[in-house]
Amino acid sequence: MIWILPFLVIFGAILWLANGIRQIGAVSSGNAVSGRSGTALLLIDLQTVFWDSDLFNEPAKAAAESLILAEIDAAKSDRIPVIAVRQEWSIPATTAVARLLMNGQAIAGTPGTEIAAPFAGLADQTLVKRVQDAFETKELDKILGQLNVGTLRIVGLDTNYCVAKTALAARQRGYQVEIVKRGVLSADPKRAEKTLIMLRDKNVMLR
Repeated sequence: MIWILPFLVIFGAILWLANGIRQIGAVSSGNAVSGRSGTALLLIDLQTVFWDSDLFNEPAKAAAESLILAEIDAAKSDRIPVIAVRQEWSIPATTAVARLLMNGQAIAGTPGTEIAAPFAGLADQTLVKRVQDAFETKELDKILGQLNVGTLRIVGLDTNYCVAKTALAARQRGYQVEIVKRGVLSADPKRAEKTLIMLRDKNVMLR
């Protein structure tokens, strides 16, 4: 029977990590929005640790950078708020998953979590998210409510993960969501094509 204790410890650790994985990919729900006339440009995970990596195709990255900067300029000209969201893993279970499966990237307090140089200082507001869904902490809900935002225009990283989960969370709340196709990047472009089709079927507009 002495083997039971180590087994329970290992089993508990596996369950704990599995819950961390579940938390990372979960899509939150929130209060339904209606009657809001404003639009916001949302910059997702444009951070040094991701942007300066070799994850993305260089020509696509160069094109995305140019388009994102143009989107920011247009938003400022139209007095549309620009909100940047940074990833920082800080929940114990998700941090452990990041250490095990993501090379420890974007853990709170580690280098590279700042906004990447091409986009630094351009956002009107910057907030931190703890999982793929930028709405999870409810801080984004609060900011968008204060700004009377009912439409989100999204650019950033990665199409298959944080962009998709944030878009789905926004749709669950009733936001109109627009994704700028050439302004989002993925380490897996073929999968990203399928992800964008899935999002379109969820009434996310692709621009």
